[in-house]
Amino acid sequence: MINLVFGDKVLWLLVAFALIFSNSSIGSEEHHTEVEAEKGAHNGRLLKDGDFVIELAIFEAGIPPEFRAWISENGRPVEPDKVSLVVTLTRLGNAEDKIQFTPQADFLRGDMEVYEPHSFAVSISADYKGINHSWQYENFEGRTKIEPAIATAMKINTEIAGEAILTETVEAFGKVIAKEGGQRDISARFDGQIKEVYVELGQAIEKGDKLLSIESNESLKSYTIASPISGVVLTRAANPGEQTQGRTLLSIIDPNRLTAELSIFGSDQRRVLVGAIVELQGSEQSHSEQSHSEQPNQIPAKIVSIMPRLGVNQARTVRVDFDNSNADFTLGQFVTARIDVAQYQVPLAVKRSGLQSFRDFTVVYAKVGSEYEVRMLELGRQAGEWVEVLGGLKPGTEYVTDNSFIIKADIEKSGASHDH
Repeated sequence: MINLVFGDKVLWLLVAFALIFSNSSIGSEEHHTEVEAEKGAHNGRLLKDGDFVIELAIFEAGIPPEFRAWISENGRPVEPDKVSLVVTLTRLGNAEDKIQFTPQADFLRGDMEVYEPHSFAVSISADYKGINHSWQYENFEGRTKIEPAIATAMKINTEIAGEAILTETVEAFGKVIAKEGGQRDISARFDGQIKEVYVELGQAIEKGDKLLSIESNESLKSYTIASPISGVVLTRAANPGEQTQGRTLLSIIDPNRLTAELSIFGSDQRRVLVGAIVELQGSEQSHSEQSHSEQPNQIPAKIVSIMPRLGVNQARTVRVDFDNSNADFTLGQFVTARIDVAQYQVPLAVKRSGLQSFRDFTVVYAKVGSEYEVRMLELGRQAGEWVEVLGGLKPGTEYVTDNSFIIKADIEKSGASHDH
């Protein structure tokens, strides 16, 4: 039993380092180093029963992988049509592939593709001269076993592969500005001397609150200016004793009435439309960093207008509306945005976070019980967190989405070979 006393954020890193650099596996069962099988003239595995010998190989030179078998007795070739051969492959989850063989030239040829991964328990049955010869061996690759408690502690999370909606986005940059009507510049209706200023820079005020008291130069009577909106004092250029001189004395901004102006460049301009959904966040935090943040400064938004004229930098300006009631953004803040430009549903997709490399393949790790095994993928379109799967994975498969690198490290540590 393992007692886990470290913080959640560093625990899986510590365990991963222990896995990579220690001499033991994280799996509940030890990885045994298999003795190299004896090979024949065609680089296949030699299966012997007295003087009767089968050389069984996976052949894939320019064709999909298939089994081929060469038979001999007392060191002499046996005509392939004299032997009845069946090979049964039991894969993870107890799925069976039963392969029949037919004669071709000097060998027997399997009647189905041996699809990846080449990871299975192998049972061979051969009938020759009324005698049955049988063998069993394991040919596992890309497979490991991890006890559930350990997988949970290391945050090895899984999901079920199935259909998904892929959302294609473009990235844009911009700045938060005041929405029309969201900022008011305060000046005196009648020029005169400022007698009193009732607010300070940055002070929160309500609509109707007193802002200034002015003594008119003409009537010498004082009057009060009240705030036309609720908000915050953004600028103050007024002090008691000064003349108003027709200038702006105060600026009031409603922090809930903000918008963002984004710049769209190049070919993206044709794809961005009014009404498009936008994922908006502060530019001080990149999208890749945001995915690991516990409380990202990110809110949904929507494009409400597109300027008809290009700017001097040849960018098209779009305006984005968002709810700032939680004060996520402030006036003048730089922002980054992902703008939805296309959506399409695919019958099968996996999360990009689960992808790993294995040999020359891109893979995910399928989970069956407490065992994990590679699934070699043929990939299609990619958008956001999703990647379309065209082949190599069955819908409904449970696969690892988070911390799959730990499984990869454990499999590489076991040194399982790709036996052809």
